[in-house]
Amino acid sequence: MSDSHQPQHAEQEANHEGPIKTPKQLVLAVVASFVIPIVVIIMLANFVNFGSKTGAGSDGMTEDAVGRRIQPVGRIEIKDAANPGVLKTGEQVVQAQCGACHTSGAAGSPKIGDEAAWGPRIKTGYDALLNSALKGKNAMGAQGGGDYNDTEIGRAVVYMANKAGAKFDEPKAPAAAASAPEAAASK
Repeated sequence: MSDSHQPQHAEQEANHEGPIKTPKQLVLAVVASFVIPIVVIIMLANFVNFGSKTGAGSDGMTEDAVGRRIQPVGRIEIKDAANPGVLKTGEQVVQAQCGACHTSGAAGSPKIGDEAAWGPRIKTGYDALLNSALKGKNAMGAQGGGDYNDTEIGRAVVYMANKAGAKFDEPKAPAAAASAPEAAASK
């Protein structure tokens, strides 16, 4: 009984051998078990990332949005002193720049229309007032901290002084003043 079972057992052992019979096959199986999953993961990652996708409602990566984020913070404008373009009136400059202090009298500045405060200043003359406005005086910075040309500042000085009783003439644009003698000479 035991003899009849032995040949059957040897036959079963022969059937239970694995597919790897040599060391070379073992090395290939180990390498393949690492390489194949890595290749599959890379292929899946490329498949998922293929093409550009934006989130719902997001335009953060559009060309316009990127352009707005990387645009320069400041800009440089080169102004032509000979051709200033359209000059602002004295009232416009006062409203935009000077009125911040001269309306309320902040930091000891004379209020617009206050004849008592402006009187001694008006007596010094237009040139002295313009010089103070252009270069600054006491707490007031040069041009009151604004970005205007000398003619516009002069117009603002005349506007405020005339509101307090002065009779100054408003300065003309430099280009108009230079072309006026030429026009008179050609007549």
